[in-house]
Amino acid sequence: MIILDASALLAYLHQEAGWELVRGVIPESCIGTVNWSEVAQKIAQKGMDVQAVRNLLEELGLTIAPFSVEQAEFTAQLWEESRRFGLSLADRACLGLAMQQQSKVLTADRVWSELTLHIEVQQIR
Repeated sequence: MIILDASALLAYLHQEAGWELVRGVIPESCIGTVNWSEVAQKIAQKGMDVQAVRNLLEELGLTIAPFSVEQAEFTAQLWEESRRFGLSLADRACLGLAMQQQSKVLTADRVWSELTLHIEVQQIR
């Protein structure tokens, strides 16, 4: 399984740089609900139907994982190590999901490559 950051999924949806890489992994990918919320907000701002986009993505194989109490606590533990990089809660939730799943994460956020979290972070551009 590959974990998608909101930036990666948005690149795919808007056909921005790196979108082809994301397109190739959608069937084996997962995005957490915290990051899905970011995506939903951005696509709604562009006048797109959020439910229709979600349905299409799920038909393509994307999984949307709920943000559990355990993941919330795990994500909170990432704050100390990540605070000097200015990571948001959503960033940490995505990284926490990838760590818990022991999965690679795709992102457009370059600063993530500077973290030492024992997971593979792949830049889409």
